[in-house]
Parts: sequence; C-alpha cells; structure tokens
Amino acid sequence: MAANSGEQSSEAGGGPVRHIPVLLHEVLKALEPAPGKVILDGTFGAGGYTQAILDQGAHVIALDRDPNAIADGQAMVAANGGRLSLIQSQFSNLAAHAPAEGLDGIVLDIGVSSMQIDEAERGFSFQRNGPLDMRMSSSGVSAADVVNRCKVGDLIRIFGFLGEEKQSGRIARAIEKKRADEPFRTTRDLAGLIEIVTPRKAKDKIHPATRVFQALRVFVNDELGELAQALFAAERALKPGGRLVVVTFHSLEDRIVKKYFADRSDRAAGSRHMPMLAAKSAIFDSLGKPMIAASDEEADINPRARSAKLRAGVRTTAPVRPADISIFELPDLTSLEKMGG
Repeated sequence: MAANSGEQSSEAGGGPVRHIPVLLHEVLKALEPAPGKVILDGTFGAGGYTQAILDQGAHVIALDRDPNAIADGQAMVAANGGRLSLIQSQFSNLAAHAPAEGLDGIVLDIGVSSMQIDEAERGFSFQRNGPLDMRMSSSGVSAADVVNRCKVGDLIRIFGFLGEEKQSGRIARAIEKKRADEPFRTTRDLAGLIEIVTPRKAKDKIHPATRVFQALRVFVNDELGELAQALFAAERALKPGGRLVVVTFHSLEDRIVKKYFADRSDRAAGSRHMPMLAAKSAIFDSLGKPMIAASDEEADINPRARSAKLRAGVRTTAPVRPADISIFELPDLTSLEKMGG
C-alpha cells in the first residue's frame, strides 16, 4: 500500500502518473492464465492486470475496496461476456469470494492506484490540494483525524515506522504546535508545514512530505494488516497448483511478503546456537527467482515501477496453517485508532 528505505514510488503521494500495470509480463508469466482457469485480482484499480488476464482467456474475480473503482470498472464487466466479476471488498476477505473448488491464481498489486492520486478530493497527493482524507474505502478515520487528534508520541510512531521518516519527531511536534491554533484540513496545509520544518535539499530526490503522506495512508487504510490477512486468505483460497503473485512498492510490504513465503516454505528455522526446528510441510513451493524487480527499461517508461518487487509461489497440498500474524513482527498500532489525546 504502498515508502521504502531509499527509493520512493511516484504513487506514494506525489504527482499524477498515467496508469500502467507494473511488471505485467512477469505477472502473467507467474500466473499462467488460460481458458478454464479462475484468477482473482485482489487489487482491481484501473483493471490493468484484470484485462490482461482476461485477454488470455481466463475468468477473473476482481476486488477493490474503492467504490469509485467498482463503478469505473462496469464497462469492463459488460465488455467481457460474463468472464469478469467485479466486487467491492477488501482483499483480506478474498477467500469469501473464491469458488468452492479453489482458485487457480491470485495477484495482488499492493499500492494506491494512480487514479486515486489523480483525484485531488481523495487527499492522497501533496501536489494536488484537496481534503486531507486518504481513505481508500471513503469511510472510517481520515488522515485529518489522525493529524489533528493523535498524541505527538503516536504521530512519531506512525511517521517513523510506517513512513521510515527520520525527522518524525520534529514534524510531529510542529504539527502539535500548529493544530493548537487551527486544525489541518487540506493536503496543502500539511505539506506546507513539512516543507518549512524539513526543507528540501538539493540532493534530495523526493519531496519532504512523501514519507509522512505515505505513513498516513498506510495507517488510515491499515495496509500492512490488510496485506498480512490477504496472504493468509490466499493460502485458504488457492487450489493445489494455484499461484500467488504479489507486487509490492516499498520495503515494509516486501518484508511482509518475504517473511510469509519463507514461513510457508519448507525451510526450517535454526542457527548454530539453537537446534533446527522441525520442518513443516511446505504450503508454497518457490516459483522462479525469490524476487523479481522491474528492468531499467520499464522503470524509464513507468516511474511507478522503480521500487516494484514481485514475489510468487505455487500452492502445495499441505493443510492450511493458523493465521499467526506474529510471524511478520509488526508493531501494534491498533491502540492509536482511538485517536486519544
């Protein structure tokens, strides 16, 4: 949901980017869509992956939590003769939409879509002034609620962990001081303050507000928790031989996916100080390289691909394991949702 330690994708909160499916060739190669197969696209967006999968003859069940994406996709539904089902749903619930016999493939593109960035009223972009919102599903706690109501210590945790922002303390304290006089209402209100507090240096490749905007978006939409639950759901929904393909755009997401595939593979944990743990039955076999990044050529054409990473696996016949979120070692930020203080 896309930043990372170093590069930031343009969809982290910057200017508009024309929608181009990232790593499309690699995604299709990993999924192997074909007539008779049923593939679930858990992140429909503008339908780039979905249409490419349909073009290969497969049936697609596409999900998106954004009601605007569902509305915009109805023309694609009508044009594909019953081979596309488009459903408003969070992808953590994907197992509920899978057929009883299981899915042949699942693809997840973890990140905010370029359509959302382009809509100023959604509040995702610091370069397009609009309400400080950032809610993908247009409901629940907004970014303005977080900025105006969270305690300083909580803001530091959000910016520091979810945005990997080194100046999180300075920014949080400046927010506290300014909101005492007037609440933050627009993206420009927040971005303007960050520009003053942490001015952009000549060597900086990204806008100083990028990481804070990313952190707010990830927190507001519980993107890391959603991703973790979606991976567990995929384990239940895929049939043996089914393929799980995940494209991420920053290190936090990629770390979750990497840990998931490591935990669900047949690699036993251990060290020279500790005995080897009993090997578990592999739920996923590896598929190609452990990680695939976009080529320089694709990154030149599509800036959004610069930080993209693809990981994939093939479902085995092993039984489903308990959904233990502790394997991801995520901090507990759920208490912050109450917006205390």
